[in-house]
Amino acid sequence: MTTIEEARNYFPYIKTGLVYFNHAAVGPISTLVKSKLDEYLLQRSETVVENYFETIPQVKSAKEKIARLVNSDVNSIGWTDNVSNAMNIIAQGLDWKYGDQIILNDIEFPANVYPFLNLKNIGVEILFAKSENWKVDLPEIEKLVTSKTRLISISMVQFLSGYRADIKAIGDYCKSKNIIFCVDGIQAAGNVNINLRNYSVDFFAGGTQKWLMGLQGLSYFYISKNLFDKIIPKNIGWTSVKNAWHFLDYKLDLLDNADRFQNGTNSRIAMIAIDESLNLFEKIGYAQIENKILENSTYFIQKLTDNGLNPILKNIEMKNIAGIVSLKINNTENIMRNLKERKIACSLREGLIRFSPHFYNTKDEINYVVDELTKQISV
Repeated sequence: MTTIEEARNYFPYIKTGLVYFNHAAVGPISTLVKSKLDEYLLQRSETVVENYFETIPQVKSAKEKIARLVNSDVNSIGWTDNVSNAMNIIAQGLDWKYGDQIILNDIEFPANVYPFLNLKNIGVEILFAKSENWKVDLPEIEKLVTSKTRLISISMVQFLSGYRADIKAIGDYCKSKNIIFCVDGIQAAGNVNINLRNYSVDFFAGGTQKWLMGLQGLSYFYISKNLFDKIIPKNIGWTSVKNAWHFLDYKLDLLDNADRFQNGTNSRIAMIAIDESLNLFEKIGYAQIENKILENSTYFIQKLTDNGLNPILKNIEMKNIAGIVSLKINNTENIMRNLKERKIACSLREGLIRFSPHFYNTKDEINYVVDELTKQISV
């Protein structure tokens, strides 16, 4: 068991005075992860060099930890290189009919949009639910549903506002209407608890580089048993088949699990990284991590409000809060430049200043950020 206070010791950037509130963009590498990466690189450069088989246990462990992270069967989990390519598995794999409809929304990250927009050229209609005050949930989606609605896709946590959608309610609704339900979970995993066993989700995709604090270039996906046989893999490779190591035995005998959608070698080093990073998450406990993130977010929102600043999400239910806190204020570029000078890391997205503190960040750091913001705006 590791405490949150102890976990801060694994992030040496803290000692430089940097206040890192940018986990929704990319997370830092802990010293624990760095140590494992050093071991891997030592093997690749100085010892065994070809360490594919030596790293199989860590790769297997990483997938098992992803399955525990999202609460699913490990056979339903597969690897890919990014969320866009994960979404393309479902977008390109379904048997679409002319006039089929897909419902997205107008504040989605592009990874959850372009793979589906690409289907317009075969006659699939793409509808966008309109957000209200940076929020999209079942009421906004429901307005667009027709008898032709084939799929609904939404982020569990929105990348701009941080709004957490009621995935269970949307999933139950989709199930009642026989609609395929797809979820982009990259801003949710490592941020809030996920339980795919309790949600009627058909497809879920996330990455390892943000809240999970792994490396870029590795993502994962979940595919439900109900959807599995309906997806025709369009990108087949040598790792998609049984007996993959029988190189000259060319039998297109696809694997019976989510690995059939993996068409080649994925980033081994990124798998080593996420395996070690999730060790820390599991030692602390996902429930404790979520509680601390929500505590930070609610405190942050209240401090901003008390200082006359207006976060775009306030006065909302706790069930809809996650780790992202965003502001819409004037003169954002100058403010961002000044925050950087004061060693505060955050993001500027679509005119919003977005903060995303993690479980190990503190109220003292939040106070510092709010004080600096207040000074900037009062100038």
